[in-house]
Amino acid sequence: MTKRLFRQDHPVLFGFFILGGIFLMFWGGITFFLARIITPDHGNLFSQEAGIGILEIKGVIVSAEEQMKDLTAFRNDNKVKAIIVRIDSPGGAVGASQELFEEIKRTDKVKPVIASMGSVAASGGYYAALGTREIFANPGTITGSIGVILKFANLKELFDKIGYKSEVVKSGALKDIGASDRPLSTEERAFLQALIDNVHSQFIQAVVQQRNLTEDTVRGLADGRIFSGAQAQEYGLVDTLGNFTNAIDKAATLAGLEPDQPNLIYPKKEDFNLLHFFSQGNAAGSLFNTILNNYPVLAYQWATPR
Repeated sequence: MTKRLFRQDHPVLFGFFILGGIFLMFWGGITFFLARIITPDHGNLFSQEAGIGILEIKGVIVSAEEQMKDLTAFRNDNKVKAIIVRIDSPGGAVGASQELFEEIKRTDKVKPVIASMGSVAASGGYYAALGTREIFANPGTITGSIGVILKFANLKELFDKIGYKSEVVKSGALKDIGASDRPLSTEERAFLQALIDNVHSQFIQAVVQQRNLTEDTVRGLADGRIFSGAQAQEYGLVDTLGNFTNAIDKAATLAGLEPDQPNLIYPKKEDFNLLHFFSQGNAAGSLFNTILNNYPVLAYQWATPR
């Protein structure tokens, strides 16, 4: 009896195997391609030459865990003589911005840390820069935005049109504060304003202490407005007008390194993973975080999306 081939006995299953193989080959090719174009071939912590560590803060600040881990590695690595925090961020979550500020300040006690602002270093991005010993900004950098924002969606009119109603059982009057099916009550608005004012004062006090400015001066600047880098220098919010190269020169001088093209050391990056890129990457402000964490966030952030 002639043996029948597997593809003849199970044509559908065989087709799935073929499609699966094609998918795996396609996935591997896409992953390799994206790894080449997205993951920069920077130097890393395996460098044997002394140099300057580069920590990048880009996009909306959602979590500080990765940067804190990199700062710890830089702080403990004897080859890293100074650190530049390169910021291109409109800010983000209050807690994450404060974590960055504290970890940068802690690191600066061990070795010099300089901030270099790119196009935007506003609100939480500016908060993080306050932890460094010197802040560089371009004349046209957008910075400042010293303020706090918390936004809720009020969908009551839409829900009324479609006949949506919610039933709520709660342990206290403020438990469902910010519910999207109704406007804020007077009590809720007063409570949230007190919360915002408290967190705003935390930001103001950080500026007062780190920039050696009076509280009255800072409160006059802390209404959420943005400044150009040149204006920020005039008000004492940044130290020096200069670009990334200028910051490198200053960091090299503080570290006792030759300023002519010092070795730049970037954190060791994990191998590229497409799922990790969409869930943790800075591009698009973290797609999965936007989808899964769709709740109000207390933010030190300029120009939050509506």
